[in-house]
Amino acid sequence: MLTQFRDRKEAGKLLAAQLAAYANQQDVIVLALPRGGVPVGFEIAQALHVPLDVIVVRKLGVPGQEELAMGAIATGGIRILNKDVVQFLDISDEVIDGITAQELQELERREHLYRGERPAYDISGRTVILVDDGIATGATMHAAVASIKQRQPSRIIIAVPTAAPSTCNEFAVEVDELVCVIRPEPFIAVGYWYRQFSQTSDEEVRSLLERANQWTSTIPQRPQNTPTTWNHKKKTSKDTSQAEHMNTV
Repeated sequence: MLTQFRDRKEAGKLLAAQLAAYANQQDVIVLALPRGGVPVGFEIAQALHVPLDVIVVRKLGVPGQEELAMGAIATGGIRILNKDVVQFLDISDEVIDGITAQELQELERREHLYRGERPAYDISGRTVILVDDGIATGATMHAAVASIKQRQPSRIIIAVPTAAPSTCNEFAVEVDELVCVIRPEPFIAVGYWYRQFSQTSDEEVRSLLERANQWTSTIPQRPQNTPTTWNHKKKTSKDTSQAEHMNTV
């Protein structure tokens, strides 16, 4: 029984084996969360021979405790807030909006850095395999799911190497399918389940995306019609307005 991955590459290969039914299907695309999700997603996309792209999400850290997520933002004007954390720590709207603005700048920087002038794939009507190297609090994954839903795919599949059983159950009702190789209890942390868990660099993300684009260059790409800027007053879809009021991330 597998108890630990050698690295993200091995984790991706194991996930790809469980997703073999989606190989060579023209409507399938892998969207990976940078940075750590990209090496995992690359192995899946390569094995299935489907396109690979990124969905950039930024955690909103609690001031002074940045590792503690009070929410997350994603492409398309999505902001998820953990109302329990916000209320317990009495974090003001002004502070939340300030941190959101800072993280939005970083989100936009990373989108341009990773993709350059290449447009995002049009995922409407497609099957999206959403990949990360694991799920801890779930803040960024919730934001990613909400962002993808407003682009109207036909199916969403979350594929992660590891997550807690309760986290898997939580996301299983939010998407069409969830694939997770290791579901440990207690979970501890994502990195605990890898023997090698070094930080993935921006350069590695760009390199993997460029390599993936070489084998999928014949697949049509159309710009996504979703705004990057988060609008506090206006929501772009039912999913967006629901996302802003979710309690658990």
